[in-house]
Amino acid sequence: MRTAPATDIRPPHRRRVARSVLLAAGLAAALAAALAVAAPAAPASAEDGPEVTWGVRTADTSWGDGRENYAYAVDAGETVEDALIIANHDVVPIELDVYAADAFTTADGLLDVATRDVRPRELGAWAVPAADRVTVQPGEAVEVPFTITVPANATPGDHAGGILTALADPEVDSGLKVDRRLGIRIHLRVGGELAPALAVDDLHVEYAGTPNPFGTGAATVTYTVRNAGNTRLAAAQDVALTGPFGMLPVAAADVADVPELLPGETWPVEVHVDGVIPAFVLTAAVALDPVSPTESEPAPKSVEESASTAAVPWTLLVLVLLLAAGIVVWVRLARRRRAQRKVREDARVQEAVDRALREREAQAGAVAEPAPEPLPEPEPEPEPEPAGRP
Repeated sequence: MRTAPATDIRPPHRRRVARSVLLAAGLAAALAAALAVAAPAAPASAEDGPEVTWGVRTADTSWGDGRENYAYAVDAGETVEDALIIANHDVVPIELDVYAADAFTTADGLLDVATRDVRPRELGAWAVPAADRVTVQPGEAVEVPFTITVPANATPGDHAGGILTALADPEVDSGLKVDRRLGIRIHLRVGGELAPALAVDDLHVEYAGTPNPFGTGAATVTYTVRNAGNTRLAAAQDVALTGPFGMLPVAAADVADVPELLPGETWPVEVHVDGVIPAFVLTAAVALDPVSPTESEPAPKSVEESASTAAVPWTLLVLVLLLAAGIVVWVRLARRRRAQRKVREDARVQEAVDRALREREAQAGAVAEPAPEPLPEPEPEPEPEPAGRP
């Protein structure tokens, strides 16, 4: 979408001449300029660019007097006729190309127009100057009419472009080709149903922890704001982070506003938030408050989107696990020591019991043992009978 090289287009009080240089060998001419002068009596120049010896302003027509830029509200199929005033502030004649180009938003959030080598597809193709090259004499001004023919099938809503002037022959400075251009932006609204809307795409949140187990981490929220409607819109935006169930909220500070986007354009956003407490689940919420540069109905609606990610306090978790493991080991060792003491105590008790039983049995055996029976007396032998007795 943003394929054209940047050339700043700003309101007259901010228009400046910029300088962009490219190598002449095989490269297209560089482009640098602001697109209008603050007053017709002064040359368009700036402190940060080369001297520009001509100026441009809007002509006084039925569309208005003393305008800063061109703005129209027409229906599809209608034609707009207007004019551009070109003034030569130099002492020599100047030859300028006059052309129209499509506008786009730069990466810096500024409205710019494509270079003349980029083929216009919308407003730049609808606007056609009466002359594509003019010569302006010293100290004089010429009026260049142009016509904008809105196609019958033009999309309702806002379209942007610019009417530009550039040196017919780019200057060469120190072997480098320098192209300068001045112009005025064009905003055109095609009648029809308006649908102002912004959208948040590709919302992601990433958490980066800290080695400090009791410290806070940081989160990075990225997303893309897309103009999903058909009118120009800017937006204020808020980004907030919360833990589970909305606890531990942290709001991002100084979130830059989304610049004015043309229909279909996108704007990448990256927000860094410090002081995020890891609570295992981290949710990022984005809120957009659209702002329309012109009053229109219906009013754009606010946009809210959210996304979540894991925010695990790994260092604290490891510390807790180590502490829990230490407690488990201590408990098991304590139980083992108690069991061992119990076994030793039971052994001592059993040994004492056995010893007491043996002693008791020994004492009982000594008391109950009967006295030994006396041996029987031997019987007397019979006396022998006297010999010779019948």
